[in-house]
Amino acid sequence: MAYRSPDKARIKACAAALRGQFEAAGALPVETPVLVSAAALLDLYGEDLRARAYTTSDTLRGEQMLRPDFTVPVVQMHMSEAAEPARYTYSGEVFRRQEEDEDRANEYVQVGFEIFDGSDPVGADAEVFARIQSAVLPLNLKAMTGDIGILMAAVDGLRTSEVRKAALRRHIWRPTRFKALLDRYAGRVPAPPARLALLNAADPFAGAAPEIGLRSREEVSARIEALRADLAEPLIPERDVQLIEAILQVRATLPNALERLRDIAVDLPAINLAVERLAARNEALATRGVNTWALEFEATYGRTHMEYYDGFVFGFVVENRPDLPAVASGGRYDALTRVLGATQGRPEGIPAVGGVIRPGMVIELGGWA
Repeated sequence: MAYRSPDKARIKACAAALRGQFEAAGALPVETPVLVSAAALLDLYGEDLRARAYTTSDTLRGEQMLRPDFTVPVVQMHMSEAAEPARYTYSGEVFRRQEEDEDRANEYVQVGFEIFDGSDPVGADAEVFARIQSAVLPLNLKAMTGDIGILMAAVDGLRTSEVRKAALRRHIWRPTRFKALLDRYAGRVPAPPARLALLNAADPFAGAAPEIGLRSREEVSARIEALRADLAEPLIPERDVQLIEAILQVRATLPNALERLRDIAVDLPAINLAVERLAARNEALATRGVNTWALEFEATYGRTHMEYYDGFVFGFVVENRPDLPAVASGGRYDALTRVLGATQGRPEGIPAVGGVIRPGMVIELGGWA
């Protein structure tokens, strides 16, 4: 059975009720533009986003995009006003193209809750999760959690070049490409003979066909030199790759996952700080009344979501219904505030975490009269 959205009047009423809960928790209600700069979003997420977004052209403002979510415009608003700490809530439509085989709405309402506060990041993580959990409690959803920061820390600790680390970080949200790069850097997959012949040639342009395409000869030459430099790099030790693979295989209740990750950290100390942050979050969640022994942690969770999450991630899903999107989801996005803050003279950013609920699904699942 495919998901079908209830009527708009009921959705708006449910959204108002959910937003009211967050306002009661001290969140300031805010509005954001429906049209946002496409350039800003594409710089952050790359051309992959274009396939999911609705774009248009404006003579004065350039390429514009119907907002695919609220987080980026809320961060831009907060960084321009420099009021912190702060809590915000919002509601409204977001717009995303779906794949041909996805029977999901391309326009739907989100209600969100965001915290900008660097004084107690794990406490803020726990608060956002607990408030979202409370809002969807009547639906008996399955809660999933993860932490992108652990994998990022593992990549940062690899004994390899900064160029390779940057490539792996860039593809953390593309699991297939990430694995292909890791295998290549470890020497598990040999370079294609044609590539080796090209890179080892004294003059790779000798006998070349006429120049076509969008890239100049200088750009192609620079790419060849980068590939040559990469070819000269020592292989990543197989043991390091196996440890990253061990991290990606962790799936258990949160306390049990924590112990498994601590075992891995003995051989991969680069993740120690991220693992202890996870331990502190576990305690903060328990303090908020969350039963962490019933909370599932999956190291790979969140790797196919929007790419601004760089720490704690979570979602509330209908168990045994993989055809349905998450009813609620969220996570930490500290790096995003640094990227967007840099354009407004605040490159240090501010730790931030937030989550959203889809009121249309809340109604469809019987969670609001």
